Amino acid sequence: MDDKDSQPPSHASRRVFLSISAAAAAATAGVTLSGPPAAADSARPTGPGRPATKQHPDADLRALLRTIDERRIEATVRKLVSFGTRHTLSTQDDPNRGIGAARDWIFAEMKRYAAASGGNMTVELQSYTQQPASGIPTATLITNVVATLRGSATPDRIYVVSGHYDSRVTDVMNATADAPGANDDASGVAVAMELARVMAGRRPKATIVFAAVAGEEQNLYGARYMAGQYKAAAADVQAMFTNDIVGSSTADDGTRDPRTVRLFAEGVPTAETPAQANTRRSVGGENDSPARQLARFVTNVADNDSTGMNVRIIYRRDRYRRGGDHIGFLEQGYPAARFTEPNENFDHQHQDVRVENGKQFGDLPEFCDFAYIARVARVNAATLWSLAQAPGTPKDVKVRTNQLTNDTDLVWTRGTEPDLAGYEVVWRETTSPDWTHVIPVGDVTEVRIDLSKDNVFFGVRAVDRAGHRSPASFPLPS
Repeated sequence: MDDKDSQPPSHASRRVFLSISAAAAAATAGVTLSGPPAAADSARPTGPGRPATKQHPDADLRALLRTIDERRIEATVRKLVSFGTRHTLSTQDDPNRGIGAARDWIFAEMKRYAAASGGNMTVELQSYTQQPASGIPTATLITNVVATLRGSATPDRIYVVSGHYDSRVTDVMNATADAPGANDDASGVAVAMELARVMAGRRPKATIVFAAVAGEEQNLYGARYMAGQYKAAAADVQAMFTNDIVGSSTADDGTRDPRTVRLFAEGVPTAETPAQANTRRSVGGENDSPARQLARFVTNVADNDSTGMNVRIIYRRDRYRRGGDHIGFLEQGYPAARFTEPNENFDHQHQDVRVENGKQFGDLPEFCDFAYIARVARVNAATLWSLAQAPGTPKDVKVRTNQLTNDTDLVWTRGTEPDLAGYEVVWRETTSPDWTHVIPVGDVTEVRIDLSKDNVFFGVRAVDRAGHRSPASFPLPS
């Protein structure tokens, strides 16, 4: 990603001291002190660093986004609808109807995409038998279709995008009625599959996983199993996004918002321990969870003219009385968030296909906006590619609190990326929703900022030699 306002931080000594009281000291550290704020930034606090700006898509990313094909997305949605029902409890051995037929088609398509990867993309059927539990009356085979595009530089760093291919009608236990599931969630599966297609022949630096999961409508079973498998393997999953109900820009009252997608991102982490909760209550951070940092990253790289979309962050884990596959990853402590259309039409979700008083009910493809789904796919592509090309999110970021001072000492562990250039400290007022200032600090692992840790929030992000930036990491007290 190109940042027009700065270059990657230069290599510097292992410890940098920054002082907002001495311009010379700031210049030595590669920092420009902000002057009088422009009119548009008049509400921003003054302090060290330059104003934060968005990253702009580079030529490679713009070329990638142009390959996303609305017609292929539509064909995928209509093909999934053609299986009649994809209910988790539906038949698995009929070649034309049921979840088994849908599973086999998705697997064959993903294998076809992988053929263009030169062996870099592998596709597997990730199956397990779910014993009787909520929504599952008898032991049932649940299968995720998982395509993994191995990274070229740091393959152990993983980013996941998914949609769920199971569907339902009004009665969640009705496994035989037609359940087209065009929007919920053939649309999300189409996004994940289209990204697998367009990225298969490319080489991201980190690993990207494209998944179609099952059992979502019962109890998020497929995604929970997938997340559990990653956790058991101690996998470094640095982000997961589910696309669930991303098929329409038209609300139930007929109004349209074709340029907005919601991104649900939790504040207090789902997997927070009591000790972590005590720390958070003491020093703050309710708006600085890993999910919120991911959301800020998405708006930074994917809310622009190249995607044609506005990403509206919603400060919630999900909607009222609803849940998505990102929750399974959040439960394992992985950063995760959910993409969903801006305004839902509930006549076309979880409904028996029927006509009442002249109104059509049911989740049918004629209610999808395929150009909108393609733009959502571009948001996902910009996000995933930017994450995979940038360095990983800094780890072990701490703020030293062993003595009372009016400055801030930050420390972290250096990343292993071969093209890592260094780090930036970002900061904002505690009442600001996003980072407002950036301080390049060079290739160091600790820094002192002459700005009180008691008054603002800090983050640390990594930068490579091409200017790609990672999500920020919020420091915990050491």
